[in-house]
Amino acid sequence: MSGYKLVWFVPREALDATREAVFAAGAGVIGGYTRCSFYTEGTGTFLGGEGTSPSVGKPGREERVAELRVETVVPDGRLDAVVAALREAHPYDEVAFDVYPLA
Repeated sequence: MSGYKLVWFVPREALDATREAVFAAGAGVIGGYTRCSFYTEGTGTFLGGEGTSPSVGKPGREERVAELRVETVVPDGRLDAVVAALREAHPYDEVAFDVYPLA
């Protein structure tokens, strides 16, 4: 399989919206299966600087937030559309995500 693995971090209440968005943009297909993803629980941390508007907590204070790490695959040619869909559906003003090329 070529393409990419997309990993993002999201609060549980936004899991379904972000998954729906990336799947609608073409992610999550493995062979004859669609909507393929994996997620696990963890804790995200951040410290918002001056001028930020965090959806959780306040600028200037380190926050610890229960989040999910979500993974899915993205085919060649769909990465830009999938990332744009993720950014649109995600509740954070700065979306944390990783993209890994698949061999």
